[in-house]
Amino acid sequence: MSLRTAQIRLVSSHPEVYEPCDDSFALVDALLADRINLVEHHPVLCMEVGCGSGYVITSLALMLGQEVPGVQYIATDINPYAVEVTRKTLEAHNVHADLINTDIASGLEKRLAGLVDVMVVNPPYVPTPEDEVGREGIASAWAGGENGRAVIDKILPIADKLLSKRGWLYLVTLTANDPSQICLQMMEKGYAARIVVQRSTEEENLHIIKFWRDFDIQMDAKDIVPNKAAPVGVMDTLLSQVHRLSFRRSASSNNN
Repeated sequence: MSLRTAQIRLVSSHPEVYEPCDDSFALVDALLADRINLVEHHPVLCMEVGCGSGYVITSLALMLGQEVPGVQYIATDINPYAVEVTRKTLEAHNVHADLINTDIASGLEKRLAGLVDVMVVNPPYVPTPEDEVGREGIASAWAGGENGRAVIDKILPIADKLLSKRGWLYLVTLTANDPSQICLQMMEKGYAARIVVQRSTEEENLHIIKFWRDFDIQMDAKDIVPNKAAPVGVMDTLLSQVHRLSFRRSASSNNN
């Protein structure tokens, strides 16, 4: 039987690279939960922003495997050590991705605009002093600035540019990041959202959120005034998801 996720014993490591942890496992579990939809989605280009050890992009390539032939995988990381570690992890599992040492997608935005069908992101989301954001080495993997949103708020508009019309974004967030406000921010750009996995650990409460373009929402979003409260029904729905700890499988009426 073919492997569906990367094997920890085959994941490479380096002192300056973030190793797979609860957030990595939750993101891969979300992809597994949505695997049938991903296969039926037939993505042409999949991208990971912030690949770290390579555990997530390798797992995504393995779970799509031979069922979705011809997929191209791209992974970026600001940490050069992470790029090398990811390369070794991919090679150990006999899968391939194009690897780029860059900040988010710097230098790639024109080339990849509107082409990415699946994007996965485990961003630096830990609330830290702003001066810790963007430091070299392993600190770049977790330092998220005030409310842990400094890097997330840079990634979201870039993701919007890169995602195709049928593009999906899987994003790891922490309760402190205010996931419902992130969902509202993306709704204003025309995206629907749902929480695929929620996971509570001793240290954090994680939410893996899936976003996809919804043209009905794009029309409704024109009526939303920036920086004002979202409609009560919308926020109630998002908050009920954020605060309800459950593992949700990915069967949705529109395979989204």
